[in-house]
Amino acid sequence: MKAIQIIDQGIVQLIDLPLPQLERGQVLLRVHYVGFCGSDLNTFKGLNPLALMPVIPGHEIGAVIADVGADVPSNFIPGMSVTVNPYTNCGQCAACENGRPYACEFNQTLGVQRNGAMATYIAVPWEKIIGDAAISVRDFALVEPMSVGFHAVSRAAVTDSDRVLVFGCGMIGLGAIIRAVRRGATVIAVDVSDEKLRLAQKLGAQYTINSITENLEERISAITDRRGADVVIEAVGRSETYTASISAVAFTGRVVYIGYAKEKIPFDTQFFVKKELDIRGSRNATPADFKAVITYLKTGDCPIDDFITAVIPPEEAQSALEHWSKNPGDVFRILVQF
Repeated sequence: MKAIQIIDQGIVQLIDLPLPQLERGQVLLRVHYVGFCGSDLNTFKGLNPLALMPVIPGHEIGAVIADVGADVPSNFIPGMSVTVNPYTNCGQCAACENGRPYACEFNQTLGVQRNGAMATYIAVPWEKIIGDAAISVRDFALVEPMSVGFHAVSRAAVTDSDRVLVFGCGMIGLGAIIRAVRRGATVIAVDVSDEKLRLAQKLGAQYTINSITENLEERISAITDRRGADVVIEAVGRSETYTASISAVAFTGRVVYIGYAKEKIPFDTQFFVKKELDIRGSRNATPADFKAVITYLKTGDCPIDDFITAVIPPEEAQSALEHWSKNPGDVFRILVQF
């Protein structure tokens, strides 16, 4: 079977692998679509310190059940369209014992710390399968990244009285915007791409700011009556947006970081104290977040076609990642179709 492998910085190859052997409790999936995400791009660029190398990328999955192993519940039926919860947990670390296994200290995400789903077939434990007859196999490939954004909004405890500012309108940031809008919050979207900002507005963001062409501080001040945002969600992972989040948030506000910064960042920590901020990390997503995204997609309100920049065959993975690397503002999601 075909598989895509990132073998070194800037180098992708198409390899041939034997079909996975089903073990007890596993489900064999025929992969149809897998999304390239920001972590895959960073692995390709040599900027992902968590990544196994070489690695088969991919954890944003749209697949169909091909076969089931022994001891798999009878509701998992060949032909079902599904996605996969791509995280692992040890059951014994502090996060697991505190009921937050998605943030397990020893988590191994598909396509990052272990080989992922960019192959014709994969075998996964049945407990990781998420299905719904109302979602197409293609659209299932968008569920995981949106779930990460949904989770950040839950971490921020967003309510309908909050002004929520989201830095970054990629797939994860858009997920955060959707969830905050659905909770009734007033949403401010910030990006450097007018195209992405137009999509954020289409999804319900009441205000948009292009931080290249507009004065970020002045616009936030005007929108929030000089108070700052009650909640800031950072979905970029750059030093500029990390520090701008502290400036943009209101006194006693909440800051949630999703993006992985690639370098050490100096903070003026006096504002942590002066503003008495709640500063939180947000990692991965819970089963409830996956369910919430699926519920949203079933409303029919999501302009899904606008999220998909390109659908490519595996043979074009190298050129697609090269293009994304050189033109980050032009890409929402690239789906690889097997």
